[in-house]
This record gives sequence, structure tokens and C-alpha cells, in this order.
Amino acid sequence: MRVSTINRKTTETEISITLNLDGHGICNVDSGIGFFDHMLVLFCKHGNFDINLTCSGDLQVDNHHTIEDIGIVMGTAFNKALGTKIGIKRYGTFYCPMDEALSRICVDLSGRNYLVYDVTLLRDMVGELETDSLREFFYAFASNSQINLHINNLYGENTHHIVESIFKGLGRALREATEIIDINGEIPSTKGIL
Repeated sequence: MRVSTINRKTTETEISITLNLDGHGICNVDSGIGFFDHMLVLFCKHGNFDINLTCSGDLQVDNHHTIEDIGIVMGTAFNKALGTKIGIKRYGTFYCPMDEALSRICVDLSGRNYLVYDVTLLRDMVGELETDSLREFFYAFASNSQINLHINNLYGENTHHIVESIFKGLGRALREATEIIDINGEIPSTKGIL
């Protein structure tokens, strides 16, 4: 099984995560930010990933440290769980509609980190989530998982729907990319390494 556990403590956050890439979409999360927890549950369900995550952060300041640091820890856990990447599909793309919103998510588990984030959100807050922090989450996740991550919201009006389409789409794209398709155990790269 491709499973990893990461614990990280700073003066701003204390986070523990266990991630199973070959799970059943079971998500037990407590970030202290209800809407963000809801998005992580959707990510797990659509990615078929199991995540147990707890975070105690300085939410009295704002969301930034908590959300960014969860991105760091989730990315680190994801990279560790992928291991050698032998036999994986490597690429994943998903177009995710959510009512009037449509987002396109493309990933390459290349071992090189890059984020393209082409998203315009019309509200500063969804529930108690500060939407500015979302880009920081995806940047931290892409950097620490060492993946190329392209997030494009093609259109939408409702901020909740746009964000939901992104998290569901990310789960689906990563589910596709992490799928083991080569039973001969090849690395999907002419370089021989990812």
C-alpha cells in the first residue's frame, strides 16, 4: 500500500496527517475551518484517497498559516506515498462541472514542481475560509508533492461552486495520475526517473 504519515510542528501550526493513496475516499479532517474541511472531504472522495488530518493553527490571526501549512504537509505526504512512482500513469486531467461553474485540472507527477492558478473568485470569504489562502494551499501542495499542477477555472459565478469544482477535479485528476497501469514496473519517463 502507498501510505505515508507526516507530523509537522511550528510556532504557527501543529499538523498530523496519514494519507493512503489506495484508499476508499474516507476523510477525517479537522483544520478548524469548516468550509476547508468540506473541500478536503470532496478531494478524498473523488480521489479515492484516505486521509486522517488534524491541525491546530493560529486561526486567531487568519487562515493563511493553517491552509498553507496543510498544503505543505499534504504535499509532503503525497510525495512520500508515491514512492518510486513505478508503473503509475503519471498524467491526469479532469474537467469538473459544478452547476454553473467549470474547472479544468491537469497534473503531471513529474518530480518537478510548478503551479498555474488561473482562478478568479468573486468573494473574499466562503464560510470562514479566506479565499486568498487557496492559491497558497495549491502552491504549497504542488511544491511539496513535486508535481506540475494547472488549475483553470473556465467560468462560474458562485464562489462556493468554483472552489468545489476545483477540489473535486483535483481529486479526480490525481486519482487518474496515480493509477498503476504498467504491471512490468516501468517509470513513465524517458529519463528513467521522476
